[in-house]
Amino acid sequence: MKFVEFQTVLSAERLQRYLIACSNDTKKTMTLYRLNLNLSQEVFTLLSCFEVAVRNAIDNILVQRLGKDWLRDAVMQGGIFDVPGCRDSANIIRKAYRRLQRDGCYTHSKLLAEMEFGVWKYMFANPQYRAVGRGLLAIFPNKPRSTAQCQYNNTFIFNELDGTNILRNRIAHHEPICFALRQPAIGTSYILNAYQKLHTLFLWMGIDSHSLLYGLDHVQQVCNRINNLSVKASRTIV
Repeated sequence: MKFVEFQTVLSAERLQRYLIACSNDTKKTMTLYRLNLNLSQEVFTLLSCFEVAVRNAIDNILVQRLGKDWLRDAVMQGGIFDVPGCRDSANIIRKAYRRLQRDGCYTHSKLLAEMEFGVWKYMFANPQYRAVGRGLLAIFPNKPRSTAQCQYNNTFIFNELDGTNILRNRIAHHEPICFALRQPAIGTSYILNAYQKLHTLFLWMGIDSHSLLYGLDHVQQVCNRINNLSVKASRTIV
């Protein structure tokens, strides 16, 4: 496809940052855009696996502690999330439950599957963390021990999961992840840092992420291709 057609389909505004980063080389611009899509697919696969791992680990603990329908029960009148501090979580869960109930297909597993990652992230926010019994850090048995300098508590985990959630949303909203932060330049340091954090979180959960993601994880290879494109763009400028 010629660049004019490519730009017509995707819009000049969307491609502008790519074009600047590639020194107005239209062929490199199209290559970079496609590599960004490739990278987004790769990262989203990892994020999806992590989300399922976190969800299932939380569920395993809370089924034992609160019962097999704990998520539904949590938002019933008098349930653990039926309190002001958990209102937003309760509203999301309740809405999904009512939809499943109306369609006559409620099961605990289906209700779990309806929840977006933000719901699981907020299980580590103080109100929800207290409501479920303060025991969810057990899903990260290999996390470092807290020190005077750094508390690896529920707030720390919440912030780590929040960063993961922000990245997930960026990709879901088709935002580019192949640029240096706040610069119209090719760069993969942001995504590689996020990638390493993701593998660290898997490690803290006691999960061998490299075995789990065997054949699925090509993030570093795609980043290398993007970085090589950056080198070529720099040589073009010189």
